Amino acid sequence: MALSSLQAKLASPQPNLPTLVGDWREDTMTFLRHDVPKIVLVVIGAYLLTRLLRTIARKSADLHIRKLAPGVRVQQVKTVTSVVTSVGVFIIFFVATLEVLALLGLNLGPMLASAGIAGLAIGFGAQTLVKDFINGFFILFENQYDIGDTIRIAGVKGTVERMSLRNTVLRDEDGTLHIVPNSAVQIVSNATRDWSQLALRVAVAYNEPSDKIVRLLKEVGATVRHDPAFADDIVSDIDVPGIDRVGSGEAEYLMLIKTRPNKQYPVSRELRRRIKECFESNKVQAAGPGRIYVVDQPTGRVS
Repeated sequence: MALSSLQAKLASPQPNLPTLVGDWREDTMTFLRHDVPKIVLVVIGAYLLTRLLRTIARKSADLHIRKLAPGVRVQQVKTVTSVVTSVGVFIIFFVATLEVLALLGLNLGPMLASAGIAGLAIGFGAQTLVKDFINGFFILFENQYDIGDTIRIAGVKGTVERMSLRNTVLRDEDGTLHIVPNSAVQIVSNATRDWSQLALRVAVAYNEPSDKIVRLLKEVGATVRHDPAFADDIVSDIDVPGIDRVGSGEAEYLMLIKTRPNKQYPVSRELRRRIKECFESNKVQAAGPGRIYVVDQPTGRVS
């Protein structure tokens, strides 16, 4: 207000110096009495809102962290909190800056139009990067997967080693490192969320009594289930539904085991070892010439 008034008087023809000084002093005093307190109020309000936002974000993050078991999810909560806080602080200071410029008498129309054109150009040039960050934010916010989870995204499968708003880093079974931009993540298949299920198929000779095989498999499952070394890794009793397939002179029996995430592999190895010992001690006839098949369905390995 004061700046525009002064500019108008400077532009008037043949200004009188004493009058000009007097008008400048009057405009300055008016600016100090009316506009400066408003500017100070805007700055203080922006500062207080920023402090309040940071406090609320920190308290909310601490509350969520206390509810979580110690682990990698804590880092995700901190990352999401940091992003939300940064965006909130930027909005507060952007609005405060516009208010201060308006109180200084500056015309915001051309500035906002230029900023809009520049933002549109940047948006078109970096739309993939923006999509990466937006998609990454929702992946973290919705907790679609954690570090250490085994997932399939963008046509590759592996264990999550690192996560950011920009990309997700996976390590597959043969050690290959896959860096997947978050914009490429459309469908997430998480194999280790909450619990994992292991399906073992045990093939023996066709003429072996079914009741005997089912009983032996249940005994082996019960011993592993109650073994202190594996009790915490298995989340429910091991189920033996019975014969899953018959053919080629053999019968195939199914075992279903629910384990904690990423614990199915040591449990399956122990089960195969004990099944082999149990069948040898009980003279169970092999499915083929000297072989007993114990197939792990997810990986297709044969022992």
